[in-house]
Amino acid sequence: MSAILLLKLLIVPALIALVTLAGRRWGPAVAGWLSAFPIVAGPILWFIAMEQGAAFAAQAAVGTLSAVLAILAFGLSYAWAAARYPWPVSLPLAYVGYAAAVAMLDLCNVTSLPLAGLVVIAGLWLAPRFYPVLPPAAKAQSKPANDMLLRMVLGALLVLLVTHFAANLGPDLSGVFAMFPVMGTVLVLFTHRSSGAGATVQLLRGMVFGFYAFSMFCAVLAWALSATGVGMAFLWALAAAGIVQMLTRLWLTSHAVSAAHRAR
Repeated sequence: MSAILLLKLLIVPALIALVTLAGRRWGPAVAGWLSAFPIVAGPILWFIAMEQGAAFAAQAAVGTLSAVLAILAFGLSYAWAAARYPWPVSLPLAYVGYAAAVAMLDLCNVTSLPLAGLVVIAGLWLAPRFYPVLPPAAKAQSKPANDMLLRMVLGALLVLLVTHFAANLGPDLSGVFAMFPVMGTVLVLFTHRSSGAGATVQLLRGMVFGFYAFSMFCAVLAWALSATGVGMAFLWALAAAGIVQMLTRLWLTSHAVSAAHRAR
């Protein structure tokens, strides 16, 4: 087994396990916020850079950045469906929303980094205003025994599929499919089943704020891959994403404290 294949099978599942444990400790909003960090797409882009070259990976990073809009469509579709339907209906409807957004991105062919960045920032700013208002999250029931294993297996499968077919998909579609909602699928499925629609909307809204850091990662990576080596480009991208992730967490914490004071 090659070193790259071994990394594909280990890194992403391990990161998914850590996010799952953190979500169980601090709740669905934190799980959503953490899951939006590039724990799946980041390693996929790294493997693409190793196997297809820096120029290919830079264009794929722009595709991944624009695909944030497709993930927002997935989340909004699931949230509104969950307000009325159980998960077996909500999940297919969310995939319909995701597929429609991917088709629109392919039609518009957004390959410019500045344009993709502006459109995504606008989408992230608008998205929280369109989520449904549901009752508070119910107390979580016991977690299914295969919950962790399923998340890890799906993450590994996504990495293998996207990196294997990257040369045939091309950089733009490789980047888009690096954003396929594997984490989102498993998180909303188990959250909806165990804690109800209210917790699921909390999770999805948390993802929106986490995607600011994700978008910064993709933007810096797409720029840096053409200006420096692969290793340094990923270090710069991770550092920038980490800073934005901490800033969004500080904003969310202060916003929650202010909301609690207003409710008294």
